[in-house]
Amino acid sequence: MRYRESGRLDTSGVQDRRGGGGGGRGLAVGGGGLGLVGVLVLVLFQVLGGGGGGGDAASALGGQLGSLGQGQTADNTQLDQQCQTGEDANESVDCAVVADIESIQDYWAGVLGDRYVPTDTVFFSGSVQTSCGGATSGSGPFYCPADQLVYIDLTFFETLQEQFGAEGGLFVNAYVLAHEYGHHVQNLLGINQQVTPGETGPESGTVRLELQADCFAGTWADHAETVPDESGEPLISEINDDDIDRALDAAGRIGDDFIQRELGGGTVDQDTFTHGSSEQRRQWFSTGYRTGDLQQCDTFATDDLG
Repeated sequence: MRYRESGRLDTSGVQDRRGGGGGGRGLAVGGGGLGLVGVLVLVLFQVLGGGGGGGDAASALGGQLGSLGQGQTADNTQLDQQCQTGEDANESVDCAVVADIESIQDYWAGVLGDRYVPTDTVFFSGSVQTSCGGATSGSGPFYCPADQLVYIDLTFFETLQEQFGAEGGLFVNAYVLAHEYGHHVQNLLGINQQVTPGETGPESGTVRLELQADCFAGTWADHAETVPDESGEPLISEINDDDIDRALDAAGRIGDDFIQRELGGGTVDQDTFTHGSSEQRRQWFSTGYRTGDLQQCDTFATDDLG
């Protein structure tokens, strides 16, 4: 993945709250998608009794669910200085994420027009307070409908590689953000109202919501090289086959079955699925990327989720 070197980066879509924390207890709620992977691992580890393969990884993620932040304030000064051009994005993960957020939001603004309301991504370190409650790095990236913000501790990208075994890369990071912004779009359009809170299972509304967010991420990826920034030129100059393969690899490692089998207790229980299987997640991202058509992402209108 490459960014147009002369492109100007806009950090106004980020709230950099890294550097604070401490106090409080609880779990982030109301997010979804990739955002609750860490929590899911912890719950599965407890329900399945631990032990077996992946116990160490589950304990490592679960152990982060301790003290929570007390509402850090945002300071984008350093980010503004470091992330000014696409050349910076090609050299820095932080700046690449800034570019991803800009491209993703430009895409949705173009597709939805006035129906799209831009929202920020909050960078936090360790812990954060949200309108959905408190969360830690172990929660992974998530979207909070109550304040309509995306939250991420950027160390999640390392966790995805080191503990989930994903290949990683800049486009994988972009996929993660595009998925969470897919949840923002669902919230804006009222799609999430079709889901009963707490519903689980392979055909559940919760799974359909997650797979649709994967498909939405795929449609953005299909158009990313042509989405214009304020200059009228695309900010993203290249997404290649290797990038897509890496994203599919990551999607497969955050499927419910993979997490339960490899990071939980080794037993797969479809009745507890909340995000979809590895194959489903790969399939729906691929559907969005292959077609670039949002109409193909209606996971609520099909009896065949894959």
